[in-house]
Amino acid sequence: MANVKNAFKRYEKKFLLTESQMNELLPLIREHMDPDPYCRNGETYTICNVYFDTEDSAIIRHSLSKPFYKEKLRMRSYGTPEDENSIVFLELKKKIRGEVTKRRAVLTYGQAQRFLRDRTVPADLDYINRQVLAEISWFLMQYKVRPMAYISYDRTAFFDKEDPEFRLTFDENLRTRRKDVDLMKGNSGELLRPQDFRLMEVKVSGAFPLWFADRLCEMGLYTATFSKYGAEYQKWKTDALLSNIIYLPGREYETAGNRSDSPKFTFNTYPEAQNA
Repeated sequence: MANVKNAFKRYEKKFLLTESQMNELLPLIREHMDPDPYCRNGETYTICNVYFDTEDSAIIRHSLSKPFYKEKLRMRSYGTPEDENSIVFLELKKKIRGEVTKRRAVLTYGQAQRFLRDRTVPADLDYINRQVLAEISWFLMQYKVRPMAYISYDRTAFFDKEDPEFRLTFDENLRTRRKDVDLMKGNSGELLRPQDFRLMEVKVSGAFPLWFADRLCEMGLYTATFSKYGAEYQKWKTDALLSNIIYLPGREYETAGNRSDSPKFTFNTYPEAQNA
């Protein structure tokens, strides 16, 4: 764990592509960039995430309102953890006027669960990881959160040969679920976007390399706004509204029949309702 980077500060630009557009870009990318060590023999690797939010989804609703400042907490693993000793990352991600900072603590799955349950900090944890957990503790004091959504996807990643700060990733097969919201429950889920969908993320501390910027212009590709958790929340909300829901002003939505497994949320906490 000593060689794992705990802090990131950069800009992240997103592009929504099809598989054919990605394949058109790849030859030039491979000419200027090296594959991520996780991408063995050109294969993808799976990233699994649990996003934490309040009962009324206050964190993601705030994020979708495009504020000057926003933050979110997630637990991440590379592949499905096999047991309580598997490595996971507790990550606090913040965005201020477009600049992204990410602080993450490297823990075992068991340590992460104990910290989230009762704030137990492992006795042998180093200084940097302790500092990150202190920041996460402050976040948890401000928000009463629980595991809200599971999101996994398959990633292909590249690093620039000359500038290691320039990183490029392609995510596909975005899968989500709101049951069994636990990293150890496998990486299955409902597709969030069509099979042909590719999310390209450019992670950079400054300007794009000229070779890359020129190619984007030639292909007519432009940045887009996209949040995986935001898209999951909007889909879940839409599905809930289409599932025979009864509206009670100032009360929770509940499906007819009062099914305990049905999605519930409060209408009067929506930004658009507050501004009406």
